[in-house]
Amino acid sequence: QVQLVESGGGLVQAGGSLRLSCVASARTFSSYARGWFRQAPGKEREFVALISWSGGSTAYADSVKGRFTISRDNARNTLYLQMNSLKPEDTAVYYCAASRRSGTTRESDFGSWGQGTQVTVSS
Repeated sequence: QVQLVESGGGLVQAGGSLRLSCVASARTFSSYARGWFRQAPGKEREFVALISWSGGSTAYADSVKGRFTISRDNARNTLYLQMNSLKPEDTAVYYCAASRRSGTTRESDFGSWGQGTQVTVSS
């Protein structure tokens, strides 16, 4: 069974940085668009960042633009999210996902999901 496994979450002070990773168990995902979503306590899951299969195109939620960077290494089947200048409002469970559809940020278009990794930013 194909799996997406996130890692890299943790507790960090405001202004700090974390890098999340998401490894896919199948090379199939190298041809998929990949994204990061997050869900804060008591809130719905929301889009964070998207990258095309080639890595040539990216998109970000306004709330993280200029602070977060999404990237991928298809040779390693790995997706990354570099998070800088973290804020307490970035506290959430972060999920990686894969979609066969390019250019979409809709959660329903992502058919494969990881189990999530907790990011907690203290003030």
